[in-house]
Amino acid sequence: MATQAAQIQATKREQLGSSANKRLRDAGHLPGVVYGHKEAVIPVTLPKKEVVNYLNKGAHLFDLTLDGKSEKVLIKEVQYDHLGLEVIHVDFARVSLDEKVEVTVPLELKGTPKGEEEGAVLMQTVNELELECLVTDIPDKIVANVTEMAKDSVLHIKDLKLPPGVRCLQDEDLIVATVKEIEEETTAEPGAEGTAEPEVIGRKKEEGEEGAEGTAPAAGAEKKE
Repeated sequence: MATQAAQIQATKREQLGSSANKRLRDAGHLPGVVYGHKEAVIPVTLPKKEVVNYLNKGAHLFDLTLDGKSEKVLIKEVQYDHLGLEVIHVDFARVSLDEKVEVTVPLELKGTPKGEEEGAVLMQTVNELELECLVTDIPDKIVANVTEMAKDSVLHIKDLKLPPGVRCLQDEDLIVATVKEIEEETTAEPGAEGTAEPEVIGRKKEEGEEGAEGTAPAAGAEKKE
């Protein structure tokens, strides 16, 4: 199924600079730029609420209307505030429907692994995938069913089922998820200067060993307008 472009209306941004951008955001707008295809870079003002809503839905491709002209653009960069919570700037790149692009999409694991019945835990080690595909084939996300994963099993990039025409740019042997038992960590008793080696049940202390077996001494310690 072809990717549907989200509709967004933009206006040219005449006033530039951090102070002007702050005033825009305070008024419910969002500063951004449109560039690419050897055309001029255009500073734009966007409806912040709409853009954030589309971003939350995983949108990548947009029909951006500016001065009565609509063109296909792809989100290339989203800038956040210092807390990483609020969107403060968006970059759009002009694209053609017949060109391949590189995008980053979420990887979602679905289901409960069989290994959890044996006391194992599902651990996801990769949360996003770097993909290459036609603009019209960009998926919102990639979903992997982990129901059949047993204890001590692993899921690699090469095990993922990607839509036709979509290629992952990461190493095919990269592990994205594992199902394994979590070993309990032992904590040293208060006052111990180092880390004691685990005690082996049934082992007798050899002559000359101190109370804390094997205790080692502590180690000497583009922002855009």
